Amino acid sequence: MITHARQLLNDKGHEIHSVSPETMVYDAIKLMTEVKVGALLVMENNKLVGIISERDYTRKVILENRSSKETPVRDIMTIDVITVTPDQSVEDCMKIMSEHHIRHLPVAENGQAIGIISTMDVVKNIISEKESVIKQLEHYIAG
Repeated sequence: MITHARQLLNDKGHEIHSVSPETMVYDAIKLMTEVKVGALLVMENNKLVGIISERDYTRKVILENRSSKETPVRDIMTIDVITVTPDQSVEDCMKIMSEHHIRHLPVAENGQAIGIISTMDVVKNIISEKESVIKQLEHYIAG
């Protein structure tokens, strides 16, 4: 059985946490902490224009001695956002995340972001699928 990105979103929810490009990095990091996520979508006029992660913060603010209260998200966000469609398999998502060294993957449909999946979401799904297969095999062997 193949699981798709849509099913992951249905299980975890379609809630999207986002900021605008003008948001100060400090406020974006504060929001990440409040909602317990490691990345936020950057939206402008309901359009996905970037993504900001904890990794962006550490590499582009902390290590460059910038002030998070004076640096707008647009200055450090990742602009070339890689997305997947809801119909892409979890295996595809895992491969994309691995190849591009990313931990958060927006899911887009008809040009609109409908959710975001993380490495943890993918790993949990794969473990769950493997456990299910093991139980089926044990049941089969036991008769």
